[in-house]
Amino acid sequence: MSQIASREQLRGAFLRRALITVPVVVGLGFLSGRLAGSGNDNPWFAMLAKPEAMPPGWAFGAAWAVLYVLQGLALAMILNARGNRLRGLAVALFVAQLALNLAWSPLFFGLHQVTAALWLIAAIFVAALATTLVFGRVRPLAAWLMVPYLAWLCFAAALNNDIRRLNPDAEQLVPGFASTHIGR
Repeated sequence: MSQIASREQLRGAFLRRALITVPVVVGLGFLSGRLAGSGNDNPWFAMLAKPEAMPPGWAFGAAWAVLYVLQGLALAMILNARGNRLRGLAVALFVAQLALNLAWSPLFFGLHQVTAALWLIAAIFVAALATTLVFGRVRPLAAWLMVPYLAWLCFAAALNNDIRRLNPDAEQLVPGFASTHIGR
């Protein structure tokens, strides 16, 4: 005998999933950044010339916190779409784009690979766009929750490209040596 879940049961299931997905996504994002030494405290990054459009350091933490919360909520909506034939694909695409996202900070801040990080952002955008499109076919609201992330990825790509352009030797820059200072 098949039963239809009530609105309250569905809401409760979503909230239970969100209580897991949001902290996991936020935690993984911040762990990636922390382990890579991302941000203005990174000696290598501090030596780079920055584009005029570069927001203050605190803005990145705030923006990523919001974006990771939105992604976690979107994932919870998809996980709650039991029986939808695209649910598995949507989750797989989400995991793939998140894995790519988590690799960016170590590549840029840890390995100082500015150009490779730019290519990685392009790959993240393609994966996030595919995720968003499939999310839209499963739960349209989940797709809308991904839109700010797509916009931020475009902005991040522009910043990454500007840093690459302003610091052509950034990948060879050695923190602590004034003679290798770039750009100013």
